[in-house]
Amino acid sequence: MFAVWLAKKIFVGLPTISNIIQFEQIMYAYASFCAANPKPFYYSLTIMETWRLPRWNTVTKSNRLAKEKSPYLLQHAQNPVDWYPWSEEAFKKAEKEDKPIFLSIGYSTCHWCHVMEKESFEDEEAAKILNKNFVSIKVDREERPDIDKVYMKTCVLMTGSGGWPLTIIMTPQKQPFFAGTYLPKKGRAGMIGLVDLLRNVGELWERDRSKLISTAERVTEYLVGYVRAKQRGEELTEIVFDEAFIRLLDSFDKTNAGFGTSPKFPSPHNLLFLLRYWKRKGRRQALEMVEKTLQEMRLGGVFDQVGFGFHRYSTDSIWLVPHFEKMLYDQALMAIAYIEAYQVTGKKEYQKTAEEIFEYILRDMTDPKGGFFSAEDADSEGQEGKFYLWTGTEIKQILGENADLIVRVFNISKEGNYYDINRSATGNNILHLKKSLCELSLELDIKYEELVAILRNVRLKLFKIREKRTHPLKDRKILTDWNGLMIAALAKGAQAFDSMRYAKAAERAAEFIHEKLQRTDGRLIHRYMDGEATIDGNLDDYAFLVLGLIELYEATFETKYLEEALRLQHDMIKHFWDKENDGFFFTSDYSEKLLVRYKDFRDGAIPSCNSIAFLNLIRLARMTGKAHYEEKAATLAKAFSSHEEGTPSQNTMFLTALDFFIGPAYEIAIVGDLNSRETENMLHAIRTRFVPNKVMLFKKENDTSLENLAGFTKNMKTIDSKTTAYICQNFVCNKPMTDINEVLKILVHSSTR
Repeated sequence: MFAVWLAKKIFVGLPTISNIIQFEQIMYAYASFCAANPKPFYYSLTIMETWRLPRWNTVTKSNRLAKEKSPYLLQHAQNPVDWYPWSEEAFKKAEKEDKPIFLSIGYSTCHWCHVMEKESFEDEEAAKILNKNFVSIKVDREERPDIDKVYMKTCVLMTGSGGWPLTIIMTPQKQPFFAGTYLPKKGRAGMIGLVDLLRNVGELWERDRSKLISTAERVTEYLVGYVRAKQRGEELTEIVFDEAFIRLLDSFDKTNAGFGTSPKFPSPHNLLFLLRYWKRKGRRQALEMVEKTLQEMRLGGVFDQVGFGFHRYSTDSIWLVPHFEKMLYDQALMAIAYIEAYQVTGKKEYQKTAEEIFEYILRDMTDPKGGFFSAEDADSEGQEGKFYLWTGTEIKQILGENADLIVRVFNISKEGNYYDINRSATGNNILHLKKSLCELSLELDIKYEELVAILRNVRLKLFKIREKRTHPLKDRKILTDWNGLMIAALAKGAQAFDSMRYAKAAERAAEFIHEKLQRTDGRLIHRYMDGEATIDGNLDDYAFLVLGLIELYEATFETKYLEEALRLQHDMIKHFWDKENDGFFFTSDYSEKLLVRYKDFRDGAIPSCNSIAFLNLIRLARMTGKAHYEEKAATLAKAFSSHEEGTPSQNTMFLTALDFFIGPAYEIAIVGDLNSRETENMLHAIRTRFVPNKVMLFKKENDTSLENLAGFTKNMKTIDSKTTAYICQNFVCNKPMTDINEVLKILVHSSTR
């Protein structure tokens, strides 16, 4: 650890938490020191339900953030802090007035961001110090992930941990010399208070600035060196799959499922890897880990039993008490995990959960024009989770004769299972199940179908009552990257469940991005809000959208989606590729220049965009026969091997792509009439099975549009006017076939059914 002198002066009391994979896990562990914190602030009802502005500042003069579109920045628009958005104006002011920058990064549905605002950024004393001695900048990490990634990595390197709210103090030249996360106004529980920190920094800036500058320069030098991977050119083998599996097995909670203890995150990319490991190695334990985790999460309070969809994570180890925010990317990734579990096992419970997630998204999180909103907050009326909680008295009043049954099914008690910060019973209950409906039907001596019907009616009744409550904030900004993930999920659901509804929803979202989130030159834009599209697209915007378009092509076989995926992939290589050290930068060569040009290799709450780019390159290579994509994928794999980003279990999305790269993998081209029964049956047989390492093309007889993208399909024709499949495996092609059973024989070791 460098900057020892500064650490003694300023970092006193900041906890260091090492070897934590998820930044948000760190945040929660870090913030748990503050058990005495007051509840977050009260949000009033919204106009148009776009954002919630604090009620207490109705007469306070607005600051510069009032002109922004971000719901998070608007939440701070009436703080007494003289906030600037990230802008050249702010940095010029800092240089002119010779002041350090106070940078605060968060997002609209972040619980501890709300707490820090209430304690410090609304506070006149703290605001006075900030306004006098600093230039203060607020950043929405969802709007500007490029800024967030640079300074979050800085925080992890300097302190061993990270999370939101992220607190950075830096020079006017953007070089950081202090990094931390949540800070209370006054020091407590071994944590330095924000006011004391600001006074210390202000004094040092005036009296001993050279040491701060020296620290900032060393931090910057270390950060620049960190993002430059040293190429070793290693070829990765199947051994890394075994290493990752052993690590995941060691961290698996055999009693409650999931990985680690608490807080516990869904981590769906771990589950996607384990399904592929099970298929490759035949390790039954891998599949059991996936199934138990999916089942326990669906039964627990981390799943919204009334309105559907997953909350962000569980604050305990048993999936009961969630952090109640809901994120679009979690819904997309969890839906994919349940879809693939259905393809592996054929169990309808997994299909049903994926469909429930989609019901939540299409009902509550879809813009009328087709794009998907970003998130819903955890808090309403000043309390986390209030919207989702029920008392036993409420349940009995609402449900009448069914109340006793529901009390048993959803484990409702008079004292409640949701406790306040002092661990005192509140009488509020998080609805959850401890057993599957099959087990409950036997235990309660009720026919399964009858129990399902009762619960359906009860859920609808509770949902209607809940809709009358004050809703949590809905963050209505539309992000290209997260929409790309949801497009991919819906397109996969359309294939596995034969659902045109899901395909149409995915198409509408893709059209929204095409119309609203592209510049006239075809470059992607990151964020749309209230009619304004702004911020250059980052790597995740391109990679996740390409993923969605590939899945959408395979769901609809509309060549325009494959064509657009290829165009965007070309732009990624042109504008994001690191020509010196390989791999994709997070920002393009035409984006704003930050302290460093960051590369993202490790999975977090969202898979690494380099991992998704790796998978996209492989699939596009196999779909088009273009060797340069295959070569670029091989180079990217070596870049991963050279980048020191922890153990293989921290890169499971990359391993999912590597599994495809190593093979066996399949290229399937089908020729025929897309609307014929023959074709429908063949597609259904393939799509409902777990064959993850495949690409699919469809050629309409006498249609040359696909030939322009995949030249090898030129001579493919139907045999005897029947739907015909051409299947290649590991660069070797089989004879054309028209019999579905013959097709499945080739794919048989990729399917359990």
